[in-house]
Amino acid sequence: MATGTTNSHPMQTKEKPLKKNILFKTEPVIIILMMMTGSVLAGQLQQQLIQESVVEKVLQKGVLRVGMDTFVPWAMRDKTGQLIGFEIDVATRLAADMGVKVEFIPTKWSGIIPALLTGKFDVIIGGMGIIPNRNLKVNFTQPYDYSGMSLVANKKLASGFNKLEDFNHPDVVLAVKLGSTSVMAAKKYLPKATLRQFDGEAQIFQEVINGKAHAAVASAPTPAFQAIEHADALFLPIKETFTKEPIGFAVRKGDADSLNYFNNWIQYVAAEGWLAERKNYWFKTQDWKDKLQ
Repeated sequence: MATGTTNSHPMQTKEKPLKKNILFKTEPVIIILMMMTGSVLAGQLQQQLIQESVVEKVLQKGVLRVGMDTFVPWAMRDKTGQLIGFEIDVATRLAADMGVKVEFIPTKWSGIIPALLTGKFDVIIGGMGIIPNRNLKVNFTQPYDYSGMSLVANKKLASGFNKLEDFNHPDVVLAVKLGSTSVMAAKKYLPKATLRQFDGEAQIFQEVINGKAHAAVASAPTPAFQAIEHADALFLPIKETFTKEPIGFAVRKGDADSLNYFNNWIQYVAAEGWLAERKNYWFKTQDWKDKLQ
C-alpha cells in the first residue's frame, strides 16, 4: 500500500508540465494565425477602399464629373455656349492629367453640396471657400486659390459711401448670392444692413444697376469687372477686399485616396507655375471678355 501510494505521486507531477508544454507550443501558432487573418482582412479592406474611391471610379469610367456654378470669371458661357473661366481651366487640366474626359454639371450654389453627397458628380471645383460649417459635411483639399469679398455700389443710392461702415445701416439694402460665402461675410461685417438673396450672381448685380439695392457683395474681382462694364451706374466704394478665404476642391468624406491625389495634383501644378498663370489671365486681365455671350 505504501509503495503504491508513493509511486502515484511522481506520475501526477510529470503530467502537469506536459500540459503546460502543449499550451506553450500552441499559443504561438494561434497568435500567428490571428495575425495572418488580420493581415488578410486589412488587405481586403484596403482593396475595397481603393475600389470605392472617386479617383478609381473616374479612371474606370473615363470621365470626371465636376459640380460647379457660374461665377465671373470662375465659370462663364462664351458666345458658342461653351463654359470658360478659371475653374473650367483647372478642372479641364485635372481631367487631362488623369487621362479622362471632363463633364461639367452646372448646379445652383445653394444645393451644390447636397448634390455632391448624393453622387450627382465626383467633385466640386467651383471657387468654394473652405469654411468650418461646410467642412462638417465634406472634405476639402488644400487651397489652390484665395479669394476675398468686395463691394460694387449704385452711384446714386450709395453716393458719398467710401468705407465699409457706410453700408452698415438698416436702410441699406445689399444683394448677395444665396448659399455663398458673401452671405456670411455680409452678416459678419455688415450685420445691420438688409440682405436680399438671389439664386444667380447676375441677379444681384442687376438689382444694384436697377437701383433696387445699394450694393452687391461678391468675390473679387467680379465687382470690379461690373464697375468697369457698367461705369454709368456702378462704382467701387472700397478698393480692397474686406475678407480673405482659401478655396479648395470639395469631395465626399471617407475618401482619403482621392483627397491624396487631388492635393498632390494641386501641389504639382502650383509648383509648375500653371495655377498662377491661369489666375493672372482670368483675374488680372480682360482679354477673355470678347468671348462672352
